[in-house]
Amino acid sequence: MTNQDSSEPSEFWLYGYGSLIWKPPPHFGKHPKPLFNGPSTDVSLISQIRESLDGSTVMSVVSGSEDHRGTPEAPGRVVTLIERSYWEQLTDHHDSAPERVWGVAYRIIPEKVAEVKEYLDIREINGYTIHYAPFQPADGSPPIRTLVYIGTPDNEQFVGPQDPQKLAEHIFRSQGPSGLNKDYLLSLDTALSELAPDSGDVHIHDLARRVRELESNRADENKVTSSLLSAHKQKHSTEEAEEIEEPHH
Repeated sequence: MTNQDSSEPSEFWLYGYGSLIWKPPPHFGKHPKPLFNGPSTDVSLISQIRESLDGSTVMSVVSGSEDHRGTPEAPGRVVTLIERSYWEQLTDHHDSAPERVWGVAYRIIPEKVAEVKEYLDIREINGYTIHYAPFQPADGSPPIRTLVYIGTPDNEQFVGPQDPQKLAEHIFRSQGPSGLNKDYLLSLDTALSELAPDSGDVHIHDLARRVRELESNRADENKVTSSLLSAHKQKHSTEEAEEIEEPHH
């Protein structure tokens, strides 16, 4: 993986992970042999970054989001890519990380490159920088040089690993201009699991499971509260009716 390259590629390919999997950029073109067509968007190509190509990369929920899934006062959490060598130095609650990171490659038509890059700079500006990485298509075709936005460990939005349950609780209660943080996580879990039979991410799936449990517990609490309020109102109405019906001497 290399840092920002000053030269403009003749063919612009974007590597999409995180929300870019299910929410593609504008003006993207299809790969000549698409491997997957989503239900609501034309996903051009499902592929994977392989260890032998990029020095090994790990996807992790370690980056804060002040502008989309949280606020400056209460940043949400989004995913970024980190080098495996760096991940191995972290105190992670998962013993291992996948050997590949799954995502989607989008080809941007030449005349729309400037417009799309401007759009992405606004969308990904909070804590992300531009890098270039080789992208290995799942069908075994030659690697593609792709542009990728990464929240590196040296940026102020990088928060590092957290206890999974505390992280799930933080995501569950966070929200920002782009919506609820939990919706981002649950959508990512679904999108990753649908890319290919082995494209699911254990860390993401574990967090999604915890958030769904929090949702279920909240729903149960709301039902109990609603039942108690209903019983109280019914009792109050009965007492009022008895007072009205009581004969006066």
